[in-house]
Order: sequence, then structure tokens, then C-alpha cells
Amino acid sequence: MQEGTFFYRRQQCYSIPGKLPELDDYVIAGCRYGGPIALMRDQTKLLALGRSTPAITKAQIQVYSPAGEGLLIFSWDQSKIIRFGWTIDEQLAVLNEEGVYRLYDLQGEYQQHSLGTEAAELGIIDARIQDNGFVALTTSLTLLEVKGWEGSRPLTLANPGLTEPPHSWAVIPPDLNISRHVEVLLSVDATIHTVDNLESVDQRLSQGPFTHISPSPNGKSLALLAFSGTLLVVSSDFQRSFAEFDTLAVAGVQGPVKQVEWCGNDAILVTWTSLAVLVGPFGDTLHYTYSGSTFAITEIDGVRVLGEDVCDLIQKVPASTLSIFKPGSTSPSAILYDAWESFTKKSPKADESIRSIRPELAKAVDECIDAAGQEWEPHWQRRLLNAAKFGRGFLEFHNPTDFVHMGQTLKVLNAVRYYEIGIPLTYLQYNYASPSRLITRLTARNMHLLALRISGFLGLKPDTVLKHWACAKIMRSRPTTTGVGKDAELGGDEEVCRLIVKKFKEVGGVEVSYADIAKKAWEVGRGSLATKLLDHEPQGSDQVPLLLSMKEDKLALIKAVDSGDTDLVYHVLLHLHKRLPLGSFFRLLEEGGKALIPAGKLLEVYAREQNREMLRDFYYSDDRRVESAVLSLDEASRMLDQASKITAVKTAQKFFSEDKDRSFEAKMTDESARLLVFQQQLESEANGKIKFFGLTVNETIRTCLLNGLSKRADKIKSDFKVPDKRFWYIKLHALTESRDFEGLEGFAKSKRSPIGYEAFVHHLVEKGYPKEAVPYVSKCDSPKRADLFVKCGEWRMAGIECKERNDKAKLDELRKRAPNSLIARELDQIATTMK
Repeated sequence: MQEGTFFYRRQQCYSIPGKLPELDDYVIAGCRYGGPIALMRDQTKLLALGRSTPAITKAQIQVYSPAGEGLLIFSWDQSKIIRFGWTIDEQLAVLNEEGVYRLYDLQGEYQQHSLGTEAAELGIIDARIQDNGFVALTTSLTLLEVKGWEGSRPLTLANPGLTEPPHSWAVIPPDLNISRHVEVLLSVDATIHTVDNLESVDQRLSQGPFTHISPSPNGKSLALLAFSGTLLVVSSDFQRSFAEFDTLAVAGVQGPVKQVEWCGNDAILVTWTSLAVLVGPFGDTLHYTYSGSTFAITEIDGVRVLGEDVCDLIQKVPASTLSIFKPGSTSPSAILYDAWESFTKKSPKADESIRSIRPELAKAVDECIDAAGQEWEPHWQRRLLNAAKFGRGFLEFHNPTDFVHMGQTLKVLNAVRYYEIGIPLTYLQYNYASPSRLITRLTARNMHLLALRISGFLGLKPDTVLKHWACAKIMRSRPTTTGVGKDAELGGDEEVCRLIVKKFKEVGGVEVSYADIAKKAWEVGRGSLATKLLDHEPQGSDQVPLLLSMKEDKLALIKAVDSGDTDLVYHVLLHLHKRLPLGSFFRLLEEGGKALIPAGKLLEVYAREQNREMLRDFYYSDDRRVESAVLSLDEASRMLDQASKITAVKTAQKFFSEDKDRSFEAKMTDESARLLVFQQQLESEANGKIKFFGLTVNETIRTCLLNGLSKRADKIKSDFKVPDKRFWYIKLHALTESRDFEGLEGFAKSKRSPIGYEAFVHHLVEKGYPKEAVPYVSKCDSPKRADLFVKCGEWRMAGIECKERNDKAKLDELRKRAPNSLIARELDQIATTMK
């Protein structure tokens, strides 16, 4: 094109005569990056009698590889299909008129989602499916966007204000927009409306309406085909016009244009029946003839064309290839290639050629390596790599990483391009989509051996492949028939589990989660196999959730306990408590033996803090009387209601009484309950003005004495067998506190004090009543009276006491301790009267 400036090439990928049906009779969706195509019979076209195609009553979708190999066929049992297309993960998305869409993998398994009730009521009339979501057009001419393929809720885009469906429309994906939001292009009348989530903008064109709108792979340009046959190429913001081409001027075309697809980002392929025309940047064209109908799929570096008997890749010749093979090229890489050819022919010209490009030899080597990656045939790949290897021999320092990497990559690409595999990836597509995604695509086709070998060759972890292989093995395996019923199933499960574990150990899939594989086994009804696989899962946090969903309650709890993760144990306990009847839940813990003792203890800790009712039931079911009694007492200590508190204490007494080793505790709780009842009566008698409830026996007696209820105090003493000494102390303190010194005197004279009278003296002095303490000194033992008088401040009486006892030594001691001279003189006078 353009006088030899631009070169395009058509590379035949596969020869597929007779492998595909007549494409003109089908609705087709092609997957990018060398992916498969999906075909569905076009119900709007008549089916000619006598054709070999069978009559189809239900909608069927067939999936073929680019090499024409059948990958999948399935029937559609829902309402009318509106649109189907491919996701970035090579899943087929099928949308019906009720807003229900399914995602099919290449094994026919699917996940189903819905756009919601509102979309179902309105109905869907069209959609555009892209790598990571789709946009649907409802019967009310509003646009709904779905982001991702996880079944998220659709978002309503800005209202375009349509009165009838657009003539054509297209979507620019979010990752190709600066705003990172999806952009919808609608052909309305003679113009185009661009719609996103915020607004609808009229671009004010006049060349429309348009039958085809096609965004370029990078989203920067648009190809617009008008009803008049004019092909316009404009920027996606409609600010610049790049080219204009009249498709009606193409010689030999029949019928309307079928497709307008981009060939990379530089040229556009326009197709008719049996003809494809490549339109270059400046309106130059290249014509490609095919037998029968074709279908074109835009790739990032070209366009893939499927005909009735061939699969081609049309692309712009890469710069490195052009540099080497362009006729008359004098680039360093071309000279290096010629030098290598001369070397193989043993021509001395090789040395002269190498010398001429010595300063640019490193660049030439790199171009030869890159050109090798652009070639399809191993013959040319090998020749270009040999040329690069030859050039490297003349370089002192050259990093071999690119050379080695290219060799590895070409081995992988040649393997997956083989017609039985049928993934015609180019070097650019391989790098863009990443090797790991290629591994995923191979496993989706159940090509596990090839995927495993490529993983090992590229140094990738085999975990993804092994996981998919194990799931596929489970799906295809059946229980052995060397038995009946459950025994037969167990036999098969044991064998499958052994094979999976053996394979993982051989290949080294140390990071593969057995829990994920066990989940698949459970989903297909192989519960026994799932349990066996989970035994090999080292992570308890992965084992337990699946065991719970399988209702393997005891095993889940044992695994949680074995993991040592208290949070995991609590998760299992709370889940089981919520799901199981209470009796079954407690029975599970009781029958678990030693293995579940830690779980029972953790349940106690949790229930004590969060759910006392559950703890009470747990103790009762386990016949743990003492723990139940202690729990009742603990709850009683927190209660404010008197009746409830008494009931709780009585309940504790009942539990203690049922254990013969707890008679003391039973007696104490019984007395506690009786005391509470008595205190309740006292408060009732005092009309609630005096607080008794909850006091100890001592405090109750003291409160009675302080409030003049001495008879009630005596009754408490007798009922609760309060010792005399304690009662006297309580009454002494209470009468002193109430300053009832007459009552105290009467009490002291009522009978001989069991606590003596020194206690009276000491207590009265401590409380600041020394004068009231003096009368009680005379009732104390005579040797102590002198000191007791001193304690009361009566030094003179102390001196007289010494005189009466004729204790001169004590008197001398008192004289030395005298606080002042006046008291000292008094004591001296007493001393002089002594003999």
C-alpha cells in the first residue's frame, strides 16, 4: 500500500475444508486472541430442503476451534436468545430477551445470572458483549450496563432519548476510555449519540445513518459505514477525520457489506460474500477472495478471517520483519541475515558483511530475534534465530535472555498453534494475554498434559493445572462396581482420592488446595470422596467451611480443634448452635470424647460472656450440678429484682442438694435464701424505708439495732445461730454508733459479757467517747485497769488504782509518762501517801 510504504500479509493458519457449516446461515460470535467461534442457526433465514443440515427445533449453539474442530454443542432451553459473545476468560455469555444470561465454559458447564425483575418485565431487544461485561438495550430504549461476570446488579446509563431502536450501535470498553467508564455509540438519524453513565451527547454528524460502527482495538478511532456506502474513519472523540472510502466503488461486490472490522489499529477490513477488502490509512485497498461466506474477528495486531475452507490471519507486516525481508533493504538486520546465509554457504562475504555493520550489530541481533517471534512457520523461525545466534558470536557482551526467552516462547506458540490444539496465537497476543492465561485456556479445554508440560517448561507453578485436572477427574470418574450401594461408592472414591494425591506429590503441587477439589466433589454428589480429600488439606480454615456445608458436623469440629485456631472453633460452634436443635448440639459435644473437650471449654467461655441461657442449658444437659449451681449464684449476684434473686439462690441450693458431696454448700445456700426472705419481710415491715435486702447476717443485725428493732435482731441471732461473742460485738458497735449509751449500759449489765469489758473501753475510746468508757474500766481485770484509765484520760484514777493495789512500780511508770507537770504533781502526791 501507499507505493510500497506499508505492507500487509495474509498468513494461512489452518486449512479447514468441510469442517464448518455454511457461515451465511448462522449468527456467529468470535473470541479474540486466537479463541474459538460460536455459531447459532439464524432463525430469520429459510432452511433449504435437501440440505444435509438436520432440522433443529430448539436453539442450538455450536463452538468450533479456529482449526474447525468441534469443541462444544448445547441446546438452549430458555426464551429467545438476543445476543451471545465471549468474555476475556474464554467463556461464552448468552443473553435472552428476559434478561437472563449464562456463562458457559468449554465443557458445557454454566453459571446463570439475571438483570433483575425490572429488566425481565421490560424485555431486552439487543446487547453488545465485551471482554468484561456488556450493555443491554431494553424495549423502553434505555441502556443497562453490567460490569464483570459475577452477577452484579446492572447500572442504568444516561437516557439517550430514543424514539426507535438505533440503526446500529457499538460499545467502547471502560479500559479504553480516559474516563474509565463504558461509552455507547448509537446511530440515530444522520448523527451519532455517545452515551455514558452521566450524559448523552449528540455529535452532530450529517453523513449518517450508519449501518456499522466499529471501534479500533485501542479505542482511539472509529470506522463508520453509512447507508450510502461511504466508509468514514474518525477519532473516537469525533474531532478529527482520518479517511473516507466509497465501498460502492469496489469492483465485483455483491450484496450489502457484512462486516466492518479493524485489522490492528491501522487498517479496516470490509467483507462481502466471498470478498474481503482491506482499506489502508490513506484509502489504499488490498483484495482477498474467498470461496463462500467469511467471518472476521478483530485482533490487537491484525484480523482473523474464517472461510469455508481456510482460517487466515491478515496483519500489517511487523517492523522487524519488514526491516529484514523488504526487497532491497540495507538495514543492519537484513545484512546480518544475508551474512548468516553466506556463512552457511561458506562464502567469505559473511565476514565482510559483519564488519560493515559492526557498530549496529547488537541492534541487528535484536531485530532478528523479534522477527523470529513474528513468523508462523518453524522453518523461518529457525533461520532467523540462527542468524541472531551467528551475530551474537561477534559481540563481546550481549545479554542472552531475549534469545533464550524467544526460543522458549516459539516452542510454546508452535505447540498451541497445532491444528489439534487450535489456538492461533501471535507473539504479540501471547505477550499481551500472558502465559498464565494461555495455561488457563488449555485447562478449560481439558488439555491438562500439554498445560502441565508448558507450565514446567516456562517455570510456572502447576497448581492451576492440577486443580482443574483433579476436578475433571472427579467429574469423569464413577464409583467402582465391586460391591453394592455405599460400599461400591466408597471403593471408587478411595481410588480417585489415591490417584489425585499421588499425582500432586509426583508433580509437586504443594500449594494446591485440596479443599477446592473436595468442594467440586461435594457439588457433584461425591460426599465420601470430598471427605477423603479434605483429610489431605493442611489448612484447617479451608477444611472446616466445606465440612460444615457437607453437614459433617463432628468432623468439622474435630478439625477446627486440631487446627488450634480458637476463632475457627468458635465459628463452627456458633454455626452448629444456630443450625442444630439444642439437644443434638449438646449431644455432639458430649459424644465427642476427649477430642472435643477443648471445644466444650471454649463454648463455656463464650456462653459465660455472651449467652448465659445457652451455658445453663449446656450444664443441665451434661448433668453438671455444681457448675449449674455456681452459675445460678453468679446470676443471682447480678440481679436487682428481689423475687428473682431469691429464686436463683433457691435454684442453686437445689443443684447443690442433688450432689451428696456438696452438703455444706447446700446448707449455706439454703440459709442465704432464708436470710433473703427474712430481709424482704423486714423491708416490708419498714414500708421500704430501711434497706435490708442483700445484706449479710451481721449487717442485718446491725441495721436492726440502729433502727431500734432489737427484737428482730435477737430473732436473727437465734434463727441463724449467731455466736454470742459476735452478737455482742455487733451490738456494741451499733449502740455506740447510735450513741445509745444508756442502752449500752443496760446491755452490759444484762448478763456477763462474753467478750469481756476491755472491748467496751477500747471501742468507746476509739470512737471518741472516753468519758463513757470510764464506768466499764472498773469491770475489767485489776492489773489492766491503770492502763485503761490512762487510755480514757483519767490519770488521777489510774494513780488511785495503783495506790489501792499498792503497785509502786506502776505508779512510777505513770509519773514518767505523765503528759504535763500538773498530772505529774498529782501522781507525786498519791505516791507520797503510799507506805
